[in-house]
Amino acid sequence: MTQREFVIVIPARFAAARLPGKLLRPIAGRALICHTVRAALAVGAQRVIVATDDDRIAAAVDDYQVEICMTQATHRSGTDRLAEVCAVQDWDDDVVVVNLQGDEPLMPAALVTQCAQLLAKHAQECIATLATPIFDPAQILDPNCVKVVCGEDGRALYFSRAPIPWQRGGWPQKLDATHTCWYRHIGLYAYRAGFLRHWPKLPPSKLEDVEQLEQLRALAHGIPVQIGLTDQPPPPGVDTASDFARVARLWDPT
Repeated sequence: MTQREFVIVIPARFAAARLPGKLLRPIAGRALICHTVRAALAVGAQRVIVATDDDRIAAAVDDYQVEICMTQATHRSGTDRLAEVCAVQDWDDDVVVVNLQGDEPLMPAALVTQCAQLLAKHAQECIATLATPIFDPAQILDPNCVKVVCGEDGRALYFSRAPIPWQRGGWPQKLDATHTCWYRHIGLYAYRAGFLRHWPKLPPSKLEDVEQLEQLRALAHGIPVQIGLTDQPPPPGVDTASDFARVARLWDPT
């Protein structure tokens, strides 16, 4: 796979649970979603598509060189929204589709490309995502930090907001490179279009409902998730008002 042999789809809904309308909040004179679009365009993918259920979001990105796909407002996850785009576009099964969340304006282009290329390296897989080592024990205990544990084959065994794996003998005061059991999941996904067509047929799992992590639906139905590791994690996305203020200061520190 060359750098351009994949598609980026940005799921962008207005009614975010914790911060409704956040994608239209202005940062340095542009809506948040516009900064994410600019980050996506910098990757150099074949196509960049914004999938939204709101005309205001579509209007905000209309001046950029992206495609817009209007989707239903009833989707429970970004993957569900991507599945609708896949159905509309009628892509071949092997087309690689990267899900870049609309509230991730700081996502480095290199990580988007790495995630897509995982599926080129693992031709038998249909889902790939990234993780990064955790060196702060407080992060392990933070439910907002999603952890992932992997098998020797690099496939995910489980994702959780809980501290996994559990340190039976007590937590060390500091983690270093010799402690490689703990990884933070980075919410960036690559899918094969054939899987996205199958996704709506999978009923939500109890694990997905309990943890509120959509990737657990795949694991619950026996579908492997390939994990790629990076030691250069992206800055956090925008989930709350404090997150928005933090990101806004990067463009306007005053």
